[in-house]
Amino acid sequence: MADCIFCKIAQGEIPANIVFENEQVIVFHDIKPAAPVHVLIVPKKHISDAMALDQDADGPAIAWVLFQAAAEAARLLGVDKKGFRLINNCGKDGGQTIDHIHMHLIGGITLGEGLI
Repeated sequence: MADCIFCKIAQGEIPANIVFENEQVIVFHDIKPAAPVHVLIVPKKHISDAMALDQDADGPAIAWVLFQAAAEAARLLGVDKKGFRLINNCGKDGGQTIDHIHMHLIGGITLGEGLI
């Protein structure tokens, strides 16, 4: 999508501090981190949100790729053994501010039972 910031990052049009990348997904540091480790896991294919996954032929594969990339990012960032949190905001009321499905991987601190 032409005006999507995550699509532009995935296409290399906007710089990002990239942790991991392959043909299907890009993982990069959040510009406003909520924890010592805070990265975004973004599929390169534009899908608006989690509810749109079942409307796309690649939806199930993209969901799987997001979780695979999360595991790899956790290993690369050294939070795989101690733990981390994955968050997907869906829709305006769910806190989604960019209309491109993505997950936040947050860690590097002890997270309580609260939302973050």
